[in-house]
Amino acid sequence: MDPFELMKARHSVRKYANRPIEAEKVAILQAEIDEINEKAGLHVQLFTEEPEAFRAGKAHYGVFKGCRNYFAMVGPKDADEAIGYYGEKLVLLAQELGLNTCWVALTYKKGKVTAEIAAGEKRHAVIALGYGEDQGVPHKSKPLDKLAEVREDSPAWFRRGMDAALLAPTAVNQQKFYFKEHGGKLTATAKLGPYAKMDLGIVKYHFELGAGADHFTWA
Repeated sequence: MDPFELMKARHSVRKYANRPIEAEKVAILQAEIDEINEKAGLHVQLFTEEPEAFRAGKAHYGVFKGCRNYFAMVGPKDADEAIGYYGEKLVLLAQELGLNTCWVALTYKKGKVTAEIAAGEKRHAVIALGYGEDQGVPHKSKPLDKLAEVREDSPAWFRRGMDAALLAPTAVNQQKFYFKEHGGKLTATAKLGPYAKMDLGIVKYHFELGAGADHFTWA
């Protein structure tokens, strides 16, 4: 599927149907996880039919319903950006498989997640996974000039990359990032904000999909 179509179709979903994920889809996701862990030195883990992490508790923003599947985004303590980058790769793969997702940092029962965490690692977040009761809704975005330095002579690939970056999910929709491009060299920085470094990884993955990684190098 076209990456832009995937990014436009994917929205955060918090209510899930009582429908298991097919074994063949689990196998595809697990194969991708194995490749990511080997390549990036992460310790991402997939849990299916495990409802305890999202058992409804007190009512608050972001409460979940019916979620029994999730990715545990485990990795080195300083791997925030890599967690975001590769986690979003899994998110869009899930979307391509017809599944729904939601990045979750706070509103789940951390003590009920039985992920393995080695010395020097931590659980950065989890990503809810499954068949949503609906497809979610688009998030609002800040104006482009608040998120990037766009000039009259900015190349078309940079504009496409920013179109993709604007579709990226960020914690509480904060969009605490800023992109600059000069002569094919690209910088992307994270401003102060909760989970901003992890968000930057998510946004960078979107940008690469939109721009095409062969058009630039990260400065």
